[in-house]
Amino acid sequence: MTQVNQATFAGGCFWCLQGPYDAEPGVTHVQVGYTGGDPKEGSYYVVASGRTTHREGITMEYDPSIVSYERLLELFWKNIDPTDAGGQFADRGHAYTTAIYYHTPEQQRLAEASKQALNDSKKFQQSIATVIEPFTTFVPAEAEHQAYYKKNPLQYKMYKRGSGRAGYIERTWNTE
Repeated sequence: MTQVNQATFAGGCFWCLQGPYDAEPGVTHVQVGYTGGDPKEGSYYVVASGRTTHREGITMEYDPSIVSYERLLELFWKNIDPTDAGGQFADRGHAYTTAIYYHTPEQQRLAEASKQALNDSKKFQQSIATVIEPFTTFVPAEAEHQAYYKKNPLQYKMYKRGSGRAGYIERTWNTE
């Protein structure tokens, strides 16, 4: 029987994190939603208003015999600005801050080691602001937000470029 593990990340607008993980071999299911807050308050308008402790995030199932948690962390770091404590790109406020939510002590250890390695690399002039917290809750987002990048490719591309995320990723990691 194949082992399935779970990973959960918050990286600003959840639309922008789903695509890279959907494309990663070994990741079997990705969902966007609201993580880290009271499950009764998990809706787009409540979270975006800043009236909860949720962050926009993604949760996924993955096969560790195909993709490592370290690889999932690498994808995470390369799709966010890990030094921004106030949100991500055009999206500001707690709901858009970055976090790694660990499901096991091993994920916690690996997340802390990867954060330390990124800090030690001196790739960024500022310290890494991403927090590492135990997983508590995840409320799936409304249907229109799931796989938004596939359902609305033009609007998604315009948002990703207009928010500053696409340019930042290209400049920082020399990718498109």
